[in-house]
Amino acid sequence: MKAVVILIVMVSLVALTACAPGANPLSGTPNEEGKVAGFWQGLWHGIIAPITFVVSLLNNNVHLYQVYNNGGWYNFGFLMGLTTILGGGGGGAGRRSRRG
Repeated sequence: MKAVVILIVMVSLVALTACAPGANPLSGTPNEEGKVAGFWQGLWHGIIAPITFVVSLLNNNVHLYQVYNNGGWYNFGFLMGLTTILGGGGGGAGRRSRRG
């Protein structure tokens, strides 16, 4: 039984690490217009991500994420935008449940 649990944990770890994203070689490099996306563009892209996702399924020229970004600040803005639009942030944790 212990061997089965260890095997399941090992397979799960390998599967999770195989899905981890790699480095972005275009991070910090400007796009065709000479611009690098920062926090504010990341925030905006996070806010419009659900709409962009649907459009990207229909149009191969539309992408969900700007690869020409400045790294951590763009990523932080993108996650903040997603959290804002998808209702995250722990607002439900403050609600009390009624027990009757």
